[in-house]
Amino acid sequence: MQQNIHPTYGPVVFRDTSAGTAFLTRSTLAGDAASGPGRPARTVEWEDGNTYPVVDVEISSVSHPFWTGASRVVDTAGRVEKFRRRYGQGPERR
Repeated sequence: MQQNIHPTYGPVVFRDTSAGTAFLTRSTLAGDAASGPGRPARTVEWEDGNTYPVVDVEISSVSHPFWTGASRVVDTAGRVEKFRRRYGQGPERR
């Protein structure tokens, strides 16, 4: 592998602003990079007493409707039938 071309990989806290939860993981956002977003300016003191860079996200697995079970299933067949009842079948085209 080539040396000095890979971004720094280290611990970062991702904080879900809509659910108020946070989790510590590893990311390439941990280090300064010439290309890309670079290290987050804000930091947070984590439960272990260390300070880590923090990235605020609007949605995560804690608040996403798919993972929380709040997602709606759209009945496409029912929608087609409702349209046909409302506007009639119409002449068939061949």
